[in-house]
Amino acid sequence: MVQLKTDTSIEAMREAGRVVAQVLAATRDAAAVGVTLRELDEVARGVLREAGAGSPFLNYRPDFAPVPFPGVICTSVNDAVVHGIPTDLRLRDGDLVSIDAGATLDGWVGDSAISFTVGRARPADTRLIETAFAALEAGIAAAVVGNRIGDIAHAIGRICRTAGYGILEGFGGHGVGRSMHEDPGVPNEGRPGRGMPLRHGMVLAIEPMLLGGGLDAFHTDPDGWTLRTSDGSRAAHAEHTVAITDDGPRILTAL
Repeated sequence: MVQLKTDTSIEAMREAGRVVAQVLAATRDAAAVGVTLRELDEVARGVLREAGAGSPFLNYRPDFAPVPFPGVICTSVNDAVVHGIPTDLRLRDGDLVSIDAGATLDGWVGDSAISFTVGRARPADTRLIETAFAALEAGIAAAVVGNRIGDIAHAIGRICRTAGYGILEGFGGHGVGRSMHEDPGVPNEGRPGRGMPLRHGMVLAIEPMLLGGGLDAFHTDPDGWTLRTSDGSRAAHAEHTVAITDDGPRILTAL
C-alpha cells in the first residue's frame, strides 16, 4: 500500500535527506588512494552521530541476505554495482566508487547514492557516471503529478539504453517514508503511460544502476550482499529521494 505523505511529513523527510547529503559529501571528500572502505563507513557514522540520526542500513536484513548488513553505507567499487559491504579494501588510483547512504531522523528516512572516481578517471568511467546522473535527472523530470510510474521508468531506461549500457536486472527504485523500502517499486525501464498514477504526497527513491558492459546480468558475492556485473565491467549508481508535489518534483536529498 502506498502511503501518501503530508506536506509537514515531506518537510521532516527533507531534514533526514539533508543528513544523507552530508554523509555522501563527507565520504566523497574522504575517499582517496589508500583509504579503506571501512574508514569511509566510520566517516559516515560520525556524520550521523553528529546529526543525531540513525542508519536504516545498519543491521538491515531482507529475505535474501544471509547476515544483517554491517555498515551504515554501501561501498561498491568498480564491477560491484550495489550493496557493497565496507571492508578493509584500500582504494586505488582510478577506482570507480559508488556510495549508497541513508539516514533516519525523527522517524523519517532519506536514501541517496553517488558514483565518482578516485584519482585519475578513465574516460569510459566518466561517461558511465555522467550517464547515470543524466538518467537520474530524466527520471526526476518525469516524476510529476499526472504521470505514471512507467513514465519515470521509461525516461531512465531510454537514457541508459541509448548510451549502450545495461540495467541491473530485477532491481530499481522504491517508495520511502517511515521505512527505507515502501511501495511502490520504481523500475529503471518500462513503458510510458503504464503503472500507478503519480500523486501529490508520494515519495520515491529514484535510482538508476548502470552496467558498463551493456548486459543486465549480475552475480552475488559469497558475502551474500555485493552484486557484481556478470562480465566484470564497471558500474555506476545514482539516487535521490524525491517527493511528488503539485508544484513539481522536490529532491529531498540534495545538499
